[in-house]
Amino acid sequence: MSTSGALTHLDERGQARMVDVGAKAVTERVAVARALVRMSPATAAAVQAGDAPKGDVLGTARLAGIQGAKRTSDLIPLCHPLALDTVGVEAEVDAAAGTVAITATAKATARTGVEMEALTAASVAALTVYDMVKGLEQGVEIAEVALVSKTGGKSDYRRK
Repeated sequence: MSTSGALTHLDERGQARMVDVGAKAVTERVAVARALVRMSPATAAAVQAGDAPKGDVLGTARLAGIQGAKRTSDLIPLCHPLALDTVGVEAEVDAAAGTVAITATAKATARTGVEMEALTAASVAALTVYDMVKGLEQGVEIAEVALVSKTGGKSDYRRK
């Protein structure tokens, strides 16, 4: 939900536009996003053990998430292309619960935030986990993708 009440990506005629960030200050921007992938405990145990038929699920998901973050402006029409300072993608497997929790962090020194890059990294990593285990289980679910926090720019945010 916008805190200002204004839809910033619409012009005076109500048409979509890219926001002009030229007058904004260049600051360090950091965003963290999370995705949760649900599966059976047996499938999660295979991921954790590195025994999935397609190979290293977590390593492949990490690389896919980083690559996804770098391509965000190609995927989301009104996103500004950003020179990212760093992108990190980590995954935590809870085999008993049947989950893989993915945390993606994007950082840039820029005039606009990196929320979309972090969310894209988490999403692409989750999709990659799904792709890599679908041969073991067809009922895998990407259950949640959410922004956890962002800093820099006009306001900070932390999910409650």
